[in-house]
Amino acid sequence: MTAPFLDVQNVTKIFGGLKAVNDASFQLDRHEIVGLIGPNGAGKSTLLRLITGILQPTSGKVFFKDHDITGQSISKTVNKGLACTFQIVKPFRQLPVLANVMVPCLSQRSKRKGEWVKTVELRARDALEFCGISDLAREPASVLSHGDLKRLELARAIATEPDLLLLDEPFGGLNPAETTLVAKSLKRLHKGGRFGRLHSEGPAMLIVEHKLADLMPIVDRVIVLAFGEIIANGLPEEVIADERVIEAYIGKEVKGLEARSQ
Repeated sequence: MTAPFLDVQNVTKIFGGLKAVNDASFQLDRHEIVGLIGPNGAGKSTLLRLITGILQPTSGKVFFKDHDITGQSISKTVNKGLACTFQIVKPFRQLPVLANVMVPCLSQRSKRKGEWVKTVELRARDALEFCGISDLAREPASVLSHGDLKRLELARAIATEPDLLLLDEPFGGLNPAETTLVAKSLKRLHKGGRFGRLHSEGPAMLIVEHKLADLMPIVDRVIVLAFGEIIANGLPEEVIADERVIEAYIGKEVKGLEARSQ
């Protein structure tokens, strides 16, 4: 029997007396895009940080490609093929956009993936072009708009050649046009239309997002977190009809999504 691509087993994180994540378990397949949704404070970002190793779980295990990565350093998880973008973007603001992407191109994984035939600069330019901001390559990151910073964050992540990409609110703060561009980029990346020519298969994805109407069309499955616990896990159309999910969202977002889909 093949081991799950990502296997989160009974993960709990306690801060003081608060269970930010409570006995969370789920699996993710190599070919999936999975949405992780829930109200503010549900524990979604904490769960991502437990998977990446930024936080050490109080209990539970995380397995990636059948390797125990529980609490490992980010550098180790990146070199195993797991990358993450963050809700609050923190680039090297005084460095040019191009240099921001050249840094992850120097990771051990990025260097050894496939045949190293390009210079670091050209590889970084490919990532920026894929994300639609190659024209800003020489600009300092400090002058970028919020939408362009989000795309820079994505370029930095895909420069590591990930097999699994975790994204924390990639549409947060974006206008409708920017959201559409990022959503299309993620779908194209997943299908293998990535910036390099060495791979035909794009990364699996786990996406935390509040904009359900933009998230649902690009995901295969949805996991719902509320008060640190997983309350639903299934197809998008099943999840939006789940009474527990409607109650957790007070019906607002889910009803709006249902109206838009009719």
